[in-house]
Amino acid sequence: MNNSSESESLTVAMLLRRSLHEHLEAIQALLLTRIIEIERSGEMICSALDQGQKILLCGNGGSAADAQHIAAELVGRYELERRAWPSIALTTDTSALTALSNDFGYGEVFARQVQALASGGDVLVALSTSGTSANVIKAAEAAIKLNCRTIALTGGTGEPLASLCDIAVNVPSQRTSRIQEAHITIGHLWCEMVDTQLR
Repeated sequence: MNNSSESESLTVAMLLRRSLHEHLEAIQALLLTRIIEIERSGEMICSALDQGQKILLCGNGGSAADAQHIAAELVGRYELERRAWPSIALTTDTSALTALSNDFGYGEVFARQVQALASGGDVLVALSTSGTSANVIKAAEAAIKLNCRTIALTGGTGEPLASLCDIAVNVPSQRTSRIQEAHITIGHLWCEMVDTQLR
């Protein structure tokens, strides 16, 4: 290997190490500063499911993928064989997404679905790494009007979404990728609570 290749490999290794250290720091920060919020939000989800309510989730981009991932774990299974739990990602129905965006504007794409599908006592999980996604904020506002409980999964300051919701789990990071990695970890922790607390 020539000096240029060695230098490039060293640079790549440094990049990977930096990102993995950032990931570990984000998860460590959850462990040290957000356990109470994770537990309270997980208990909210477990309580709603136990009372026959459903979980709705929404977000954009990577957060849409996280919403779908968490919903799938609840409807299917996480690790244990157990009943299917009602959970809907508001990011998956392409006909609804395109029709609502066309007819009402993209800002209403989740709120309109909340109005149609949510009932009092349901839980909306609103994912926004910045906390400023307008359509996610409108979904939370619509859920609140229907007497749904609300959980914000955010990063950065998490505002204004965090202040709207009953519970906010704010990942203390400014980097979107690290926040999203922490969000799916939180989603898995919730699913583990469901597995162990509900049958």
